[in-house]
Amino acid sequence: MSARRLVILGAAGRDFHNFNTVYRDNPAYQVVAFTATQIPDIAGRRYPAVLAGKLYPDGIPILDESELVDLIHRERIDAAVFSYSDVLHTTVMHLASLCIAHGCDFELLGADKTMIQSTKPVIGITAVRTGAGKSQTTRYISNILKKLGKKVVAIRHPMPYGDLAKQACQRFADYGDLDKHECTIEEREEYEPHIDNGFIVYAGVDYEQIIRSAEKEADVILWDGGNNDLPFYKSDLHLCIADPLRSGHEMAYHPGEANFRMADIILINKCDSAKEADIKAIEANAALVNPKARVIRANSPVSCDKPEMVKGKRALVIEDGPTLTHGSMSYGAGVVAAKAMGAHEIVDPTPYAVASIAATYRKYPNAQGILPAMGYGDQQVKDLEATIEATPCDVVLSGTPIDLTRVLKVSKPMTRVRYDLAEIREGVLEAEVRKALRM
Repeated sequence: MSARRLVILGAAGRDFHNFNTVYRDNPAYQVVAFTATQIPDIAGRRYPAVLAGKLYPDGIPILDESELVDLIHRERIDAAVFSYSDVLHTTVMHLASLCIAHGCDFELLGADKTMIQSTKPVIGITAVRTGAGKSQTTRYISNILKKLGKKVVAIRHPMPYGDLAKQACQRFADYGDLDKHECTIEEREEYEPHIDNGFIVYAGVDYEQIIRSAEKEADVILWDGGNNDLPFYKSDLHLCIADPLRSGHEMAYHPGEANFRMADIILINKCDSAKEADIKAIEANAALVNPKARVIRANSPVSCDKPEMVKGKRALVIEDGPTLTHGSMSYGAGVVAAKAMGAHEIVDPTPYAVASIAATYRKYPNAQGILPAMGYGDQQVKDLEATIEATPCDVVLSGTPIDLTRVLKVSKPMTRVRYDLAEIREGVLEAEVRKALRM
């Protein structure tokens, strides 16, 4: 019987993991290509032979998703395997309809098929949408584990934007490692907070290799998920973050709804910014589809390093890029802080946007009025710097999880917003962690 010819629809993350765990070295399948979307400059590369295995001596091409129909016909594709995250259910089914109409099966892999078993306890942090608060929750759980005397290693969802072969297994222990691996702003936003907190972070492409390396120096593995993707590892405790500022999205996005249904704990974050009716709506959905989960409420307090720089001033607010782009938010912690600190005006950078930043606004009009911290490459960082310099403001208020002054060179004064997790009933999460670790 001939091998089943597949295309894997992805965005340089879940797609590679699905290939590695299910299709690599499996002669029953031939992966003809990956497609790419969401992330700029992924298409046109190849998944390298050193990662693809013995069945793919030339590697596997990565094409733009816009080429899908032509690819199905040209390469006689049997099935398209959907493998990226933070997508409306309707979008997934439109793609399914497209494939079906052109004679191609459309497939989704079950969660267990791609979850790797660790020899160490794993606590998994996921969400129903990107920007719900995974990073602050991961930091909070890290500190609980540190208090309990556990050595923690965080493993971050992949963001392989550079040389894939070099990025197979990456270890970050200090800022020098971020420079050594030529990390983008998006990567720094996820790795730097862990380093600031005193924890080692692993990431990369080959998550079997990554977990085996991390196990050598950890008592507990903390899975720090990306977007609203499923965990890559089997979890002893699975937390899913729900966002009441986007109430209802927990039942409308893939694969966030799957996380919402699977989780041991559903943590409703940002309760200090949300309406009670929206919080209760999420609680009702949790009771409906995951009645075994423990539902916990939490706040997301913001602070500013130098609030005196903001009061009464014209502020340009920078927010986490993915939260404003495919996360579909129109503001984040930076706007909340600007208002709380008494900014006279939040300046709209849209008319002054340069090149790729202007293109981002065209693709994601919901982001207009705020500056998304886009930085997937050197040129985009320069475009971000140029947009900041061109925007008339008194101060730049950065709501990203990192110190942008380490990456950007701008003449305007900049101060940083920080945001944390605060349980409404303190001690609940620690009790759940103790239970999971049998302490």
